[in-house]
Parts: sequence; structure tokens; C-alpha cells
Amino acid sequence: MFAAERRQLILEMVRANGAVSLRELARVVQTSEVTVRRDVRALEAEGLLDRRHGGAVLPGGFTRESGFPQKSHLATAEKTAIADLAAGLVEEGEAIVVGAGTTTQELARRLARIPGLTVVTNSLLVAQALAHANRVEVVMTGGTLRGSNYALVGSGAEQSLQGLRVSRAFLSGSGLTAERGLSTSNMLSASVDRALVQAAAEVVVLADHTKLGADTMFQTVPTDLITRLVTDEPPAHDNRAATELQALADQGVQIAVAGPSGGLAGEQPPSRGERRRDVPVPGPRRGQVAGPSAGLRPTALGGEQSGAERAERAARVADLRRR
Repeated sequence: MFAAERRQLILEMVRANGAVSLRELARVVQTSEVTVRRDVRALEAEGLLDRRHGGAVLPGGFTRESGFPQKSHLATAEKTAIADLAAGLVEEGEAIVVGAGTTTQELARRLARIPGLTVVTNSLLVAQALAHANRVEVVMTGGTLRGSNYALVGSGAEQSLQGLRVSRAFLSGSGLTAERGLSTSNMLSASVDRALVQAAAEVVVLADHTKLGADTMFQTVPTDLITRLVTDEPPAHDNRAATELQALADQGVQIAVAGPSGGLAGEQPPSRGERRRDVPVPGPRRGQVAGPSAGLRPTALGGEQSGAERAERAARVADLRRR
């Protein structure tokens, strides 16, 4: 086991249990207590855990990563709508990669109806959703199974993706900001997602509104590599999500907003065979200079808006949702 894999496993054990002895850590990772003590010291230096006499504990205020059972019950309607819209981006006969996650699992269930696809994935759940799709070829990476999200991670997964080239990568994560892009709370998952991105000509991020503005530990896809974001319509009171959408659009990310029925927000769902179109948030594309009507007016951090400016911004956001 590589040092990075060993330390990630140590982190996961501490997060799952709150406190773990060095002896137990050494038994699970199958190494000496001296090596584990060195790993714990390195993780403490990064602020990821705290050392205690004979063991390691969670640092103060550190948030544990939710496992699959918890994630699968969060924002289920939003994930379904996002998956419906994202599936409309996939053409017959394409070769794509699909990362791990509950939203990508929903997407895979819809991909089973598209003939001629080749889907490369490190997710057991994605592969299971496509297992009985006779006209879809599923290619799985190698790697070590990470049980909390049923994904293959580690050097084996990354090496199996070398030399691969596909049209699109569909990824989800724990958080998405305009400043850092897509991120996740697991180091090994982040590393595999980066390998998936390198294999694709375009990157499509699937993220519901609760992840907009959230920033987690490990960056997976920087903003300038994200081609498109498929998300759901944020609640009217969620200013953070609306502001983040605008900031992402200003950096050139194409935005598609799914309504409750799975179609575009504010429209009837498309009929069978009809291609869905994107709903771009106004904003300059990469390499373009914004004109006077380039979209929603960004607000500087710490700045204040007048009542008229707030009303204008609210009207523009409402207009975006109607489109």
C-alpha cells in the first residue's frame, strides 16, 4: 500500500470512529505502529487529525464525510431532474466516462436507454445500473474498492485510465465554487476524478444547488476545465447559489438548469427524441470581454448594493429561471 493510500485509510477510520488507537490503525493498514505514528504525525501537520497518546482523533470542528446511505437520501428530486437533463447531452455511439456518486448513478440509469454507448467508470453503482443494458458497453477501471461510495480508487484505477480518450466526462463531487471548481472530501477519489478529466475532451459537472458555494478539502476539477454545469433551480431565497452560478458563468462555464420535471426550468419537458438545449447564465465566454449587458452584475465581496440594484438583480435571476 502506498503512503497516500495508507494515510487516506487512516483518515477514513478516524472519521468513521472519532478516535482510533495506533495499534488498531496498524492492524488495519497492515504495517508497524512506527510507520502509522509517522503517518499520523504527517496528517496532523496538515490539520486533518489530532494526535493523542496512543492514537488519533478528529480535529475540532472537522466534518465527517457522509457515506452512501446518507447521500442517497439527500436532494433526490433534484438529482433526478439533473440526471434527466444531463442524459440529453449524450449522443448514440459516444464513448464517455462517468465518475462515482449518487447523481452519476441516476444518470447511468438513463444512459441504459441510449444505444451504442461505451461507458468507462470506476463506480460499481454506475456499472450495476448499466449491467443489463444490452446495447451499452461498460468498461471498468482497476483499483482498490472504497466501500463508502462503492468506487474503485488508488494507483490501479489511475493507471488503467492512461492513454484513454473519450468525448465527455460526467462528474459530481462534494462542493463547487467559481474560485476552486469542483472538490471532494476524499483524497483518493479526487485523484481518480482528475485522471477521468484528463481522458475527456469536455467535462460536465452534475451538482445540485446545495453544493454550489461549498468548498471541500481536495480539488478535483479547476473551474477553467469545466465545460458545462448541470444543476437544479435554486430556491428564491438561496442567494449563495445564485451568486455562485453567476460567477461560474462569468468564468465561461455553460450552465443548464433543470426543472422539477427534469426539463429546463420554466419549460415543458421535451418530447421523445427532442434534444434539450442549454440555458446559459449570461456572462462572458473564455477569452471574451464582457460588454455592458454581459449578464448579472457581480457584487464585490464586502460591498453593498442599493435597493434598486438588489431589485434589478432579483429580476434578472427570475428571468434566468423563466428561460
